[in-house]
Amino acid sequence: MITLSVIVPIRDGEAYLADALTSLARNARRDFEFIVVDDGSVDGTGAIIDDFRGELPGLSVLRNPSPVGLADARNLGLSLASGRYLTFMDGDDWLAPGYLSDLVAAIEALGCDFLRVDHVQAEGRKRVIHRAPQARRGVVLDPRDGIMPADIKTMVDYPYAWAGIYRRELGDLLQFPGHLHTAEDRPWIWRLHRHTRSFSVVSLHGLFYRRLVPGSLTQVGDERQLHFFDAFDLIFKDLADEPQYLPKAVRMMCALLAHHLELLDRFTPELRARFVERGTDALRRLPTDLLARTLSHLTGEREDALRALVPEVPRLPPSRYRPAPEDA
Repeated sequence: MITLSVIVPIRDGEAYLADALTSLARNARRDFEFIVVDDGSVDGTGAIIDDFRGELPGLSVLRNPSPVGLADARNLGLSLASGRYLTFMDGDDWLAPGYLSDLVAAIEALGCDFLRVDHVQAEGRKRVIHRAPQARRGVVLDPRDGIMPADIKTMVDYPYAWAGIYRRELGDLLQFPGHLHTAEDRPWIWRLHRHTRSFSVVSLHGLFYRRLVPGSLTQVGDERQLHFFDAFDLIFKDLADEPQYLPKAVRMMCALLAHHLELLDRFTPELRARFVERGTDALRRLPTDLLARTLSHLTGEREDALRALVPEVPRLPPSRYRPAPEDA
């Protein structure tokens, strides 16, 4: 019986994939399986994967003839998984030795539906631990308690699928919106927190997230960035029957939209115009009073960036409490 399935989507990752697979080999157990989805790579990714067939027990490979995107690549991996638990790793990241066993031991001890962990952000030689925004550690919690309040960073602001472990029996709740090529983890994390029974956070930080990798979705400036708006359309649609969570979703979207507006120079003029147009439309579809309250809680620069799109929204007196901007 397989205890853990590790799903690793990768596209054109020859520069870092050997590090990732070596770290998996150092975590291997007879009851672990490793599902690598090669999403239409045209570099040496396929050859590197083949080199590890004898070094990584439990390795299976699915190759897409053309890219389908991160969300669908993860979904293909999910369709092949047979483990009692699931986790994810991107092909340009790596794991500390023994991390996966610690992850399994933690969720088995707590008995919850899913478990979230910290991670280490790696930028060159710099290492910084990023903590999941939940102070209570090692106890079973109600996932809905990880959503609010609106103006403080909570667990739905920490969407990284690879920062945790999940019971496979959660089924469709683990599927990603396949048509999204960026921000696919935003509606995904909201769905987990609204529709599961229990979760926990523990202080494990054995996953190393390699930041500012050329070609990663956080760095590209093409049409995929427009999927940010589609992701929030899904969130708002899902919250139609639970308006108590709408202030949080609006706060999150505004903070992330302001962050994207700060990076408009990476877009072509045509794409920049389309992004601004969609941003304006997204803001104008929000309740005006809620948007006005939300803008009053943002930092000055981000409030100004958004007000440039919707100058008609009334200004409220500055909030006495202005939280730090959301990580974007």
